[in-house]
Amino acid sequence: MDEGVKRATMADVAEAASVSKALVSLVYRQPEKVSPERRARVHAAAERLGFRPNWVASSLSAYRGSFVGILVSNLHNPLFATIVDTVRTELDAVGRYGLMSSAVIQDRDGTYRTDRRIVQAFEDLNASALLVVGVTPDLADLQRLRPGIPIVVAAASIEELPRAVSVRSDSEIGMRAVVDHLVSLGHQRIVHLGGQGGPASRRRAEAYARAMAEHGLADHVHVEPAEFDEASGRAAAERVLSARPGSTALVCVNDLVALGAMGEAAERGLRVPEDVAITGYDNTFLAGIAAVGLTSVDTEAQEIGRVAASWLASDEALPAPGTEVLIPPRLVVRRSTAG
Repeated sequence: MDEGVKRATMADVAEAASVSKALVSLVYRQPEKVSPERRARVHAAAERLGFRPNWVASSLSAYRGSFVGILVSNLHNPLFATIVDTVRTELDAVGRYGLMSSAVIQDRDGTYRTDRRIVQAFEDLNASALLVVGVTPDLADLQRLRPGIPIVVAAASIEELPRAVSVRSDSEIGMRAVVDHLVSLGHQRIVHLGGQGGPASRRRAEAYARAMAEHGLADHVHVEPAEFDEASGRAAAERVLSARPGSTALVCVNDLVALGAMGEAAERGLRVPEDVAITGYDNTFLAGIAAVGLTSVDTEAQEIGRVAASWLASDEALPAPGTEVLIPPRLVVRRSTAG
């Protein structure tokens, strides 16, 4: 902008739109409280004048901030990207927006921890609410946030964060569908790769064990420790295929672990699914790639995102703390099990 040209102010926009300055402020701070017609009039006037609100200043000066802080536990997981994209689209439709950052940082020794600086930054910037996507290593940092900041968790449990609300896939239904499918194909020696990385992983491992028991296969239950990444999946598959050569199916805690298992199987010259069937969980875009063809549980990530966004868009829509909404998943069968 030319330094000699006066920058448009909120008062200028109010005059151009024939509304009050307070209403212009409300459009940018709490747009859901302004009618669509008046929001459109204010935005049109702002566009004509080249007005751009200072969101940092307005957030800091407001009792409640104008943006939603979005903390993503793992930037490498496509499931989380789908949820975030859906949330941002839904928020944008009602005039809200989100500011995103990774919630987790890797130390030089390879361990992960919650990035407390980012959590603190969102609090200092006066975020109107916080969306946490996935599992963070230390929920105590979130528990310490001031009580006035609502916390919504997507695709993860809140058993260690009772002040939050959560929307996630129903692991019981998802894992039962996987085991039912594999048993219908004649598999009995079915191993689960997972169980590490937080409550969601433990829950899926427990659901797998229950589903196996329902089919009379309790003696074949085995959970090989794995977290949520490809390297962990490959290492877990290597251990299983070496120590338990009779295993005919690997049920993985997510798609990334399944990709690691498929890589290990290929390295050993094993055919998928003829020699070993492999399933994932989350049905990310990776599972649907023709060269991959991974049978996976679709967690309905977009629906998870829409539910989370509906809570974040309005104070009135937020459920009571501790509420968990479970979205029923569905199994998508591809050639990693069906041949």
